[in-house]
Amino acid sequence: MGVQDLHLPATHQRVVNRFIAACQADDRVIAAFLSGAYARGAADAYSDLDLGLITTDATYDEFFASHAAFIQQIGSPIFRETYHGSGSDMLFFTFPDGVETEVALGRASHFTHISSGPYIILVDKPGILTNAVFTGYIPTQAEQTATLQNLISWFWHDLSHHFLTAIARGRLWSAHGHLEELRLTCVNLLRLTHDFTTEPEGYEKLEQAVPTEQLAPLRATYCPLDRDAMLQAARIIVRLYRDLALPLAQSHGISYPTALDHMMSARLDTLLPA
Repeated sequence: MGVQDLHLPATHQRVVNRFIAACQADDRVIAAFLSGAYARGAADAYSDLDLGLITTDATYDEFFASHAAFIQQIGSPIFRETYHGSGSDMLFFTFPDGVETEVALGRASHFTHISSGPYIILVDKPGILTNAVFTGYIPTQAEQTATLQNLISWFWHDLSHHFLTAIARGRLWSAHGHLEELRLTCVNLLRLTHDFTTEPEGYEKLEQAVPTEQLAPLRATYCPLDRDAMLQAARIIVRLYRDLALPLAQSHGISYPTALDHMMSARLDTLLPA
């Protein structure tokens, strides 16, 4: 399938056409592709453009440093930012007509980590995309174990030093924000429980990463800005955290902080309504 067969909205098609032309004209760029919802055949009215761009090894740093000039060939964005994560550089930009675009950058010697799943070739000067398999970024076991260790350990610090302290001092807005931090830890533990090989990316496409029934216990933790309601929500979060963290720790050789659990849980109990 080619990009012309996707029946892109006219606004998206214009951006893709200009992107292809800019890539073809730039000697630093050797290949480009379309991925994401359009490549999967799952796009809807809210889908953005997920693009990939590969440069020569020698010109990668130069291209990244001057990427604004490259984007300007496609259009004049009203939003433009860069991001480095999952081992790759990303360009994000939005045009005045509302087309949101992200471009993952790779280099000739290292590019299969910048995307995952199906893709459609837009430019391929040396033929490097033929039969290429994009795996996405795959964290090492050591990286995942370190991430899990941090999630398990810091939860109790966040509970006591942040949430409970704010509650005790009557700072309900602060406490409500810290409650979300505790909830997010459980979300990431759920992601790791479901698939330990993926990055714990919080709420990003959460429904695709975790069966929604596994998220059900957290429903009751979305509460008003009320002291007792927040304390009850924290108790639910602690129970879910314990249900998730204990087996994960055992499975991956991490020492669970039992003494810390007992101390911090006792502090929570003293503040809970009778």
